[in-house]
Amino acid sequence: MPAIVLVGAQWGDEGKGKVTDMLAEGVDLVVRYQGGSNAGHTVVVDNEEYKLHLIPSGILYEDKICIIGDDVVIDPATLIKEIENLKARGVSLSNLRISGNAHLVMPYHKTLDQYEEGLKGKHKLGTTGRGIGPAYVDKMARTGLRVSDLFDREEFEGRLGHSLKYKNLILREIFKDKGFEADAICDEYFAYGQAIKQYVGDTSLIIHNALREEKIILFEGAQGTLLDVTHGTYPYVTSSHPVAGGACVGAGIGPTKIDRVLGITKAYTTRVGEGPFPTELQDEIGAHIQKKGGEFGTTTGRPRRCGWLDALLLRYSVRINGMSALAMTKLDVLDELDTIKICVGYKVGKETITEFTTDFRKLRECAPVYEEMPGWKEDTSGVKDYRDLPQGAKEYIKNIERIIKAPISIISVGPRRAQTVILRKFV
Repeated sequence: MPAIVLVGAQWGDEGKGKVTDMLAEGVDLVVRYQGGSNAGHTVVVDNEEYKLHLIPSGILYEDKICIIGDDVVIDPATLIKEIENLKARGVSLSNLRISGNAHLVMPYHKTLDQYEEGLKGKHKLGTTGRGIGPAYVDKMARTGLRVSDLFDREEFEGRLGHSLKYKNLILREIFKDKGFEADAICDEYFAYGQAIKQYVGDTSLIIHNALREEKIILFEGAQGTLLDVTHGTYPYVTSSHPVAGGACVGAGIGPTKIDRVLGITKAYTTRVGEGPFPTELQDEIGAHIQKKGGEFGTTTGRPRRCGWLDALLLRYSVRINGMSALAMTKLDVLDELDTIKICVGYKVGKETITEFTTDFRKLRECAPVYEEMPGWKEDTSGVKDYRDLPQGAKEYIKNIERIIKAPISIISVGPRRAQTVILRKFV
């Protein structure tokens, strides 16, 4: 039975939450495989809006096992608050499982994140300041603390004390901060441990057994391909691997277990934070897309930068992830535009680039080369069948498929589950 990876094809915020929630109806497990509470997914069910940060979007189905995987970094206070909020709204959490291997975001990670971002000046990355990057740094430096450590106080205290010697030295000597006391952190985090203990287990084994039983698994990434720490627009990236290959490490399965990869793209392009953005629109069209698309971050509320669809970026994403097909969200946001553009190249000096580059210097300097087409000027938000889409919208979709060399299987024309057009079944 299929193991499917759902991955953002742009800079994140593509609408993965809605698509995950929609596809979850046909699967048995939903697995979040990377990232932290710096990401957010918004799901709308029966006009009820749910904002999820760490918990997989499939949690709204009581019969789906939802897993927070090995390569997620967990802020336990944020997770517990999310659990409590969902319970208060009548959502069962009995199907939630948390990997004991997942690393913890500690209080000093957040403080260091904010100080370090401040030091960067004009080179700042636009992080959320939630400690995600420093938590991954500690993981790679082998000084991090994991969820399983919350249940061994002696081990936790010893490793925390060792880490604080270094962290407090930086905080006190460089940033003139008072630093942190180990006892206070231990008391706080052991209380968190007791609150989540019932959900913690060997999630890799759960996934392995589900695959042996021929169950269907959906792997859900946070952020998007172009924020991948290796394959994104470095250094303006996240600190983990949102790409499809990250699902193997992040969930604890081998690459031969992945059957399909579904990319998620908006009908246009957005980006949060710093970094180059070739098709960004800083005019009334960009403002229209931002307002109609509700382009404000689920986690931070920050306004998203908006621009025309970048087909070079999408084609690169298809290649890096081995995408089988794509889902396109927010097609309806373009309904009122007279003219619509697709970026098909970059002009850098006298050179025209027709394949995407992650060299931020070229991206920063380039001028986009566009194909233009007339808008369809019709409301698509109520369309349920591809045949009922305006001809102009169909032409737009066909042009994108031609350029990126991959099919678009799902089209979203609004935030609700019902506002979806299925061209080809994916689950």
